[in-house]
Order: sequence, then C-alpha cells, then structure tokens
Amino acid sequence: MDNLQDKPIKGILLRILSGALFTGMLVCIKAVSDEVPVGQSIFFRSLFALFPIVIFLMIRREFPSALATRRPLGHLLRSGLGAAMFFSFSAVAFLPVAEATLLIQLAPVFMAIGGVLLLGEKFSYYRAGAVVLALAGMAVLVIPGLNASEGDERLLGYVLGTLGALLTAGALLTVRRISRTETAGAIAFYFIVVAALAGLATLPLGWATLSDTQLALLVLSGLFGGAGHIAMTLAFRYAEVSQLAPFEYVALVWPVIADWALFGIPVSSGFLLALPLMLSGVALAAMEGRRLRWLLRR
Repeated sequence: MDNLQDKPIKGILLRILSGALFTGMLVCIKAVSDEVPVGQSIFFRSLFALFPIVIFLMIRREFPSALATRRPLGHLLRSGLGAAMFFSFSAVAFLPVAEATLLIQLAPVFMAIGGVLLLGEKFSYYRAGAVVLALAGMAVLVIPGLNASEGDERLLGYVLGTLGALLTAGALLTVRRISRTETAGAIAFYFIVVAALAGLATLPLGWATLSDTQLALLVLSGLFGGAGHIAMTLAFRYAEVSQLAPFEYVALVWPVIADWALFGIPVSSGFLLALPLMLSGVALAAMEGRRLRWLLRR
C-alpha cells in the first residue's frame, strides 16, 4: 500500500472529480425519489457501487488482498457516520439538487475545524480566509431560499441536509485518519457493504416495484457513487482536510448545471453573486499566501 503522500494539487483535482460524480448520483436519486423509498435507493446504489470498487482494486492488483484491515473499528465508525447518506437522499427528495448539495457543503466547515482539533492539522490564516470567503458565497446563495415560505417540506429538507452535512464531516475526518494505514479500496468497500445492508434492512417497511427506467437510474447512481468514493478517498490520501475544504465549494457548479439542464431550473442571481466569492476562496487556498508574498516582495 502507498504511504500517505502530500500532493495537494492531485488531491484537489480528485476531490473536484468526486463532486461531479456525486452530482450524477444525486440526479439519479432525485429522478426516482417520488416513487422509490430512500432505503431501497440506498440498497441499489450501494450494491452497484461495488462494481467500480472491485474493478479499481483489480486494476491495482489489490483484490482481495487490499480488503485486509488493521483498523476494523475505524471502518465501523466511518460506516456508522455513513448514515449521512440517508439524510442526504431524503433531503434531495424535498429540495432541488443544487440546494441539497449546498447543505452538504456545510461539511467542510466542520471538517476544517475538526481537522485542526482532532487530527492536529495546521489551520493557517490563508485557509481561514478561504473558508470565510467560501462561506460568504454560500450564504449569498442559500439565504434567499431560507427566507422563502414554501411549506414544511422545504424546511424538513433543510434540516435533513444539515444533519447529513454534520455526519459527512465526521465520516470524512475518519477517512483521513484511517487512510494512513488502510487502502482507498478497503475504505470504500466496507462502507458500501454496510450501507447496502442498512438499505436492505428497510425491506419490511415496503419497497416499490421498479420500472426499467427506475432500475437503470439506480444502477447509474451506484456506478457514479462507487467511482466518486474512490476519487474522494484518494483525494484525502494526497491532501489534508483543511487544504481540501475550500475546494468543496467547486462541487456547487455541477448541481446548478444539472438543475438547469435536466430540471429546467435556471441559474439564479444569487449564484452569480456567490460564484466570485467561492472562486476567490479557492484561489486563496491554492496560493497558501506564498506566491502572493513573493509578488509583494517583487
């Protein structure tokens, strides 16, 4: 197994890719959310997510040897925090994909703080500024929706999404910790197996009879989700939590595009105002102040 490496650019690119893949997953889940229960969606999503995980391990000639673990309790904790998936999938049923993703993006705030408090990572003024800028951009985008009065379902969606973000932050911090000894494939594999079993446990509550289209969308959600897990786990192997935190907000671009292209929801003025704030945060985190100081000296 590779040792933990400090390759922040590689980690950032992988995290951005994972955001695009997870958006595809959420689009598929939202498309079936009116007819398919959340537990059933999670089961099929998790079952078919195993395919890219196993293929990834086979390409690296690590299957099944890479599934050996020295941190079973770490995997159990990460999988337990994976209950975030239930909250996030429930939120996307009540909200547009972009808004549900926005709430998930609260996770980096907790990640950046948790990375410092729990993992001993440095939290520089530049990273702090990047997170502040990203949060300001998110506030510009989400506050108008919070002020709108559109019924209890929308409010429930915000609550579920926020809870999902909190659990996601804990799960990603756990990934960062156990990735020092565990392979990316093992981390994703054990999480997906536990999630599939949790989804299957909801069968007595009632599952829907799937049409061909619904089944195809659930299969796609699994393939997107499995590939996204691999990209995300590798990202946290190559870069620190607080380095990646500001770049989480780049993921907001994908669901906005999906809402516009697939669901006919146009880009809002709030998004146009938020975008430069978020991109400024991304640039500040990337520079880490070093190039800026060099230019000032020149």
